Amino acid sequence: MTDIKDAKILIIATDGFEKVELEVPRDKLREAGATVHVASPDGDAIKSWDETDWGPKADVDLKISDAKVDDYHAIVLPGGQINPDVLRTKPEAVRLVKDFTAAGKIVAAICHGPWLLIEADVVRGREMTSYPSIRTDLKNAGANVVDKQVATDQGIVTSRNPGDLDAFVAKIIEEIREGRHPRQAA
Repeated sequence: MTDIKDAKILIIATDGFEKVELEVPRDKLREAGATVHVASPDGDAIKSWDETDWGPKADVDLKISDAKVDDYHAIVLPGGQINPDVLRTKPEAVRLVKDFTAAGKIVAAICHGPWLLIEADVVRGREMTSYPSIRTDLKNAGANVVDKQVATDQGIVTSRNPGDLDAFVAKIIEEIREGRHPRQAA
């Protein structure tokens, strides 16, 4: 069991992340006492998408390629259409998701974020949810797709959209408290 005040959490994103889907988990997890780092492909600040147009930038702590699974208890994957679509083409981002999953760490993805889980080939046989437009992608990759605020399967947490953020963050905290989740490969 890990106290949230002792937890280290990594958020990975790039330009085009949905503003609230990075900011709300980052800020609420920090308020709960966790250390939260944000990583981007080049380690530079990243520009948000704020509902219908570009929004403010978010500060970044490190490059995705410099992130080490052993340094963190969980990884969070914000959505937005652009962000996960770009990240799933980055081998270092896909490898990190695979490594977090293989290590039994908490993996949390919201909205379009599960695209990274599909690319990492870790969804087969798992209960998951997402933004409606990518549910067929999840199903085709072998996930058991449900339509609810939060779906959790052996420490892999997925949510549908910004309206689910409170439940999403609460479930991340609960899963971190439970500790590692030994799991079979997807």
